[in-house]
Amino acid sequence: MIRNIIHKKAILAPIIMLAAMWFGFLLQHFGFFSSCFGAIIPLLPEGLLGIITSPLLHGNIDHIIGNSIPIVFLLFLLYQFYPEVATKVFITGWISSGFLLWILPPIDIFSGEYLYTCTIGASGIVYVLAFFLFFGGVFRWNMKLLTISLLVVLYYGSLIWGMFPEELFYTMNEPSRISWQAHLSGAIIGSIMAFVFKKYGEKKKKYIWEFPNYYSEKDDKLWQEYKENNPDDFMELPYKKRDDIWDHLEELRKK
Repeated sequence: MIRNIIHKKAILAPIIMLAAMWFGFLLQHFGFFSSCFGAIIPLLPEGLLGIITSPLLHGNIDHIIGNSIPIVFLLFLLYQFYPEVATKVFITGWISSGFLLWILPPIDIFSGEYLYTCTIGASGIVYVLAFFLFFGGVFRWNMKLLTISLLVVLYYGSLIWGMFPEELFYTMNEPSRISWQAHLSGAIIGSIMAFVFKKYGEKKKKYIWEFPNYYSEKDDKLWQEYKENNPDDFMELPYKKRDDIWDHLEELRKK
């Protein structure tokens, strides 16, 4: 029964991504990805590799756990409710958000100074998935998909603040280590893909009663079944003949 309800890829995709992330974290632990190797370094050729590898690398155990939970949840929703375009969205979102982050100049918004930054982590993909799922339901205006949009907002609505530098909200002694540029890149790409793929997948159903001034007796199955099962109800009934005053002429004369 569950097999007919849950798509197979909705289970496999999160498991595979989760395994890849933890395998990458394990390689980091053994020194295979030291320093900034494998990270996205904006505008520098050596940072291009990070477009592929950076979502699989994380700074510490809290970092990878913080990304693992939303990745599993959002990937499940993506493959469950958008199976026709899920893989395209996931792969394209991964590459596009990473490339957009790479071309964004790493400039401090307060001092205007150029910063040499190394960005790792799957948070960019989290933003791609969250914004795609939200706007996917909005653009299609499908009640089931809109429910998913509301679910994403309920659990991940606070992601919106991650698209801005922490320095705007807190007084900090040192620059934030959270890449708001990665979050912004993911949000932009996810929103764009929701619009691009809005004609794919499940669309809003329009039922016969939603069309104004439209009725077809042939389409009314309940009515047809009632007529077939109760033919006596549709036989012509005898009607009383209308009185004609001339038929009562003799009676009137006698009076």
